[in-house]
Parts: sequence; C-alpha cells; structure tokens
Amino acid sequence: MFLCVSPNPAIDKRIALRALVPGEIHRARTAHSFAGGKATHVAMVLKALGSDPHWIGMCGGAAGEHVIAGLRTLGIVPHSVPVARETRTNLEILDDLGQVTEIREPGELVSSEEVAAFERECAQLFATGGEARVVAFSGSLPPDAPEDLYARLIMSARDSGCRTFLDASGEPLRAALSARPDFVKPNREEAGAIVNFAIDSNDAAAEAVRELILLGARSAAVSLGRSGMIYGPGENAPIYFAPAVPIGPLSTVGCGDAALAGFAYSACSGASPPEALRKAAACAAANCMAESPGAVRAELVQEFEAQVRVETFLPAP
Repeated sequence: MFLCVSPNPAIDKRIALRALVPGEIHRARTAHSFAGGKATHVAMVLKALGSDPHWIGMCGGAAGEHVIAGLRTLGIVPHSVPVARETRTNLEILDDLGQVTEIREPGELVSSEEVAAFERECAQLFATGGEARVVAFSGSLPPDAPEDLYARLIMSARDSGCRTFLDASGEPLRAALSARPDFVKPNREEAGAIVNFAIDSNDAAAEAVRELILLGARSAAVSLGRSGMIYGPGENAPIYFAPAVPIGPLSTVGCGDAALAGFAYSACSGASPPEALRKAAACAAANCMAESPGAVRAELVQEFEAQVRVETFLPAP
C-alpha cells in the first residue's frame, strides 16, 4: 500500500517552443497541462509499476480541482484537504535544442488551521495502512508552512508502523532527518547544502550518503544527474553506485521523483539493495523519455533495468 504526500501540489504545464529568447513574444508550438508536483510524479510511476497508490495534498480553487480530476483519470486515489487559496502552476519550456527551462511558483500561503487539518487527515491514512503502508513525502512546502512539517508527518507515520521515504531539500530536509525517515533521496546540490561540502565526485557523494545516515536517515541515496546515483542501504552496509543509462532525454524533470518511486516500490518487493538501485535508475531513465513528468512506460523501465550495471563502490565499514 503506497501513499504519496503532497503538501504543495501543482499543475504542471509543458510548452514547446522553437527557441526561448528573453524579452521576445513567443508562440508555443504545443501546450499541455497535467496534474503535477513531485508526489504526483511518484504516484504515477508507482501506478506504472503495477501498484494502486493513494495521494493526499492541500488543494485550492480551479487548479486544485484540476489536480484531483487528473489524478482520478490516472487511476490514482486522491484525498484532498481543501485550502482557501489557488493551487500553484509550474511551467516547463522545451526548445528545439532540447534545453529545458523550469519556472516553479512558490505556492500560496496556507493557514495554521489548514496545515493542522492536513496533518489530521494524513494521520488517519497512516493508521489505515499501518505496517503495510509505504509513505512517500515529496516536494517543497507551501510558504509559511512550518519547516518541521515533514518531520512531524514522518513521526506520525512511524507511530502507525509505516515506512517513510522522503525527497525534500533545505531546512525541511534537515528537520526531517531528526525524525529518522527510512530513506531520503536528495540530489547533489540538496545533499551538499545539508552536509556542508561540495559533492563534485562519486567519493564525495558516498561521503554525503554516510553523513545523511549519521544525521538520522536509515538509508540514503544521492542522485548525480547524468553521472548516476550513489546509494547506501544502512549505517553498516556497503555503498553502491549505478551510472546513468546513456540516453538523449526529452526532459529530466521528474527523474528524481521516478527514482524515489523505484526505491519505494522495491521496499515492498523484497528487493536486495543492488536490485533497488537498479530499479530506481531504470525508473529515472524511463522518465527521461516520457511525454510528461512521471508518465513512464512499464516496458521501458524493464528494458532499462536490464541495462543498469550496479557496482559496490565502497565495502561495509
């Protein structure tokens, strides 16, 4: 049983242009809108892998209704906590050179009462799933939401016996580490901000994984974009490395979300650490080729999974 938690959901809008020129008027070749936000992408990939995920988020206005309707169309069960202000829209611009420009709205303010209602609804869903539930927390927090919101939600989920997977950054990630999440997956920049050193090599990434585990995560991965991914399944476990699948991506937006889904899915299938990393890397590669973030094809995941080579980067200490 999977639950994807989205404190700050969004509409994802993808526009294709010949070229993006600052200061000029542009006519888009195509424009499409989708239910979005990082937790939605995670849920979409879990669905493609054969699970029936649930999703919960704070939604407001017509954009919030669009998110909920889009999730239902995708076969994802939504749980909406209503808020007074409009759900945000994120813009992704693709040009003919393959360059991707992202514009991410911060989201609207939410009240303390709305946040409290969200926490209560989440706690009820955690209790419903109990030990059978894997909870994936993803994305930014709304402006003025408490920075320890993920930490509080992780502790609530753990009180119900759920396993907790987190993809966040900045102070929300730092605070959440004290709640002992089962898994965290920042990218190199996000991890570097937490461990306070530049992650400019695989050695540095492996050191960052060890440090994230020392700071509270039970396991951790650091995604390195085109260079691959480093994964540490536990405090006294080896560190594993998987290079990225060599492909020409349509867009890399949502690849980290797809990787998180691969790790979460593997947690329920009894996969070994190398198998989990292989699945995560394959999901990320399949997302690169998707028509929109999270819209992966299961057969492409399987194809890439057969190509991913996982190696033991560092033995257990």
